[in-house]
Amino acid sequence: MRRRHFLQSAASGFALPILAQNRPAIPESDPANTRLCHRLDARAVTDDDLHFLQQIGLEWVRLEWGSGDITFDALRAAQERFARFGMRIYSGVHYAYRSTKVQLGLPGRDQDIETYARFLRDLGKIGIPVASYDFHPANTYTTSMVQRRGYTTREFDLNDFRTRVERQQFDREYSADDIWASYTYFMKAVLPVAEEAGVKLALHPDDPPLARMNGVAKLFTHYDGYRRAEQIAGNSRNWGLTFCVGTWSEGGDQMGKNVFEMIRDFGARGKIFEVHFRNVTGPLPHFVETFPDDGYMDMYQVMKALREVRFSGAAEPDHVPRLAGDTGILRAGTAYCLACMRTMLHRANQEAG
Repeated sequence: MRRRHFLQSAASGFALPILAQNRPAIPESDPANTRLCHRLDARAVTDDDLHFLQQIGLEWVRLEWGSGDITFDALRAAQERFARFGMRIYSGVHYAYRSTKVQLGLPGRDQDIETYARFLRDLGKIGIPVASYDFHPANTYTTSMVQRRGYTTREFDLNDFRTRVERQQFDREYSADDIWASYTYFMKAVLPVAEEAGVKLALHPDDPPLARMNGVAKLFTHYDGYRRAEQIAGNSRNWGLTFCVGTWSEGGDQMGKNVFEMIRDFGARGKIFEVHFRNVTGPLPHFVETFPDDGYMDMYQVMKALREVRFSGAAEPDHVPRLAGDTGILRAGTAYCLACMRTMLHRANQEAG
């Protein structure tokens, strides 16, 4: 009897964690869940591409229009087109914010800022909740394309950049004070518009996170830069992050807070609106961008940390590597990334509750 009681007790003890791990995950379509999303070029994506994305279960997109005139009717037509394939637009990108007049504080910037403000108003009218942007003029993302595990991807080598690639891009150098002044001017102009329109502004960090590139200082290379930007925004609910896991991993222990600390800080306060779910081989001075399962960051733990703070924004592949035969939207690489992410999300929801 004692032996039977022991075996029953042991079986019960082992069953508890197994049952906990296998509890049902919330449905992917639940509004409280993380939204699997993908970045798409609004002017290049075809209906055949959309059919493919529909087949692999994509429900959310970040739509990038580039620069130029983007009318309200064009936005609405895009929204209706994606809806026919069962997809909704989570965030919109208009490159008016990338104007050198805006980012360097040059004459004529007000016209470009008004173009961006009109874009924000139009997003609000049709219910697109997020506008993603960055603020790094004269940026260099990549020093070469390389092969890793047989796929084609981006490499950044700091020594190669400094000795071979880097050039002063403008007629003078721009200090951190110069760029902070430009960013502050831009934010004071567009944040009230975003608040009125009900649109959230999601700021991407500088990629790679170097303090200076091509004669221009970079601001969002460290936790302190984001904290200062948040203060400039007056802690507005409409200001937050496009948190690029790849960029933050590139900085390693030089970022002030690591990936998980950033998620617990900004994510727990509802200040992460969008996540670029990307991995790299290691931190600077050299890294290669990878598929989610092939870098030094444990991306499952990243997904789990996001679910622990109840992140319900969009998580999307970024800089998708190129697999054999990939062209256009890189269908094979995109499907690989989203399949990895879906599996990680499902398990994270089982564990994080």
